[in-house]
Amino acid sequence: VQLQASGGGSVQAGGSLRLSCVVSGSSFSVENMNWYRQAPGEQLELVATITRRGATDYRSRAKGRFTISRDNAKNTMYLQMDSLRPEDTAVYRCNAYVRDKFYWGQGTLVTVSS
Repeated sequence: VQLQASGGGSVQAGGSLRLSCVVSGSSFSVENMNWYRQAPGEQLELVATITRRGATDYRSRAKGRFTISRDNAKNTMYLQMDSLRPEDTAVYRCNAYVRDKFYWGQGTLVTVSS
């Protein structure tokens, strides 16, 4: 199972980015999917979770600004990030729960300048 994250980049504060995470190499259903981020010098932080049925959960810093979604037919998860702040600068990583195991993708860097 492989996860490929993309969509990162550099934006000014107040801007938007949309991250994608594609899961490939599995014939089994992808269950829960998550977005994490790690800012320089900080620990890995859970940003948002989405179940296969589309139920979502957000951590406090993302609520109201970020929207997680997924397309099961494409095995793809998205993170729409609006009203970005400098403190959102981080490497964003996705993971997916497939057949009782978690798999991780590589990171995509988001840089927000003030």
